[in-house]
Amino acid sequence: VQLVQSGGGSVQAGGSLRLSCAASRFPYWRYCMAWFRQGPGNKREEVALVVDDGTISYTDSVKGRFTIFQDKDQNILYLQMNDLKPDDTNVYYCALAGGDFSSSWCDVLRNAPDFGHWGQGTQVTVSS
Repeated sequence: VQLVQSGGGSVQAGGSLRLSCAASRFPYWRYCMAWFRQGPGNKREEVALVVDDGTISYTDSVKGRFTIFQDKDQNILYLQMNDLKPDDTNVYYCALAGGDFSSSWCDVLRNAPDFGHWGQGTQVTVSS
């Protein structure tokens, strides 16, 4: 599975951007797909995730501003980012972990990232 990201760029505070993450194939029955962000020397931060059962969660700092959603027919994950703030400036990564059985696939992405699939990263820069 390859994840190819697009979108991102530079905007002023209050602006919007949409990130996309296209999966080359989607062989999983059960899965977790997520957006993380990480800057140089910083800890990876989970931004938003979606689980196969439809569960969605967001980190507190983006609630009400970011929306994660999927196009399941096209195997594309999106992150719509509105009302962007300078603190949102970071490199954003999409990620996927899954299998044929139910498991804590989101925990795989959090704790054993080498066992998941990751996009190449895309820079988001928000100026004040």
